Amino acid sequence: MEVIQAQNYAKDSLQIKVYTQITYKSKEAKDIKLIKVFCDYCSDEQTSKIGYAALRRSYDERYDPENILINGKKKLAIIIRIDKSDFLAMNEEIENEKSP
Repeated sequence: MEVIQAQNYAKDSLQIKVYTQITYKSKEAKDIKLIKVFCDYCSDEQTSKIGYAALRRSYDERYDPENILINGKKKLAIIIRIDKSDFLAMNEEIENEKSP
C-alpha cells in the first residue's frame, strides 16, 4: 500500500478513517487494538488489510509525545489514503492469497 502525497490525493485516491486504541500503564504501551474501520465499500478482506495497516501506524506512533498517557487509553483516528488503482489491486492480492 503506497502513501500518496497530500496535495495529490483528492483526485485519484480513497480516504478511509480507522480508529485504534492504545492502552498505557506507567507510560508504557501495553496493548494496541483496532476499534473500527469506516469503509462501506470494502470487502471483509480489504477491511482486514486496512485495519492491519492502521495497527502498524498506531504501533509506530505509540511513543509520540502527543499520544503518551501515564495510565489510560488513548484513541487514535488514522486516515489511510489509498490510490484507486492500489485499492483495486488489493483484490488481486487477496485472490492470490486464497489460491493454493
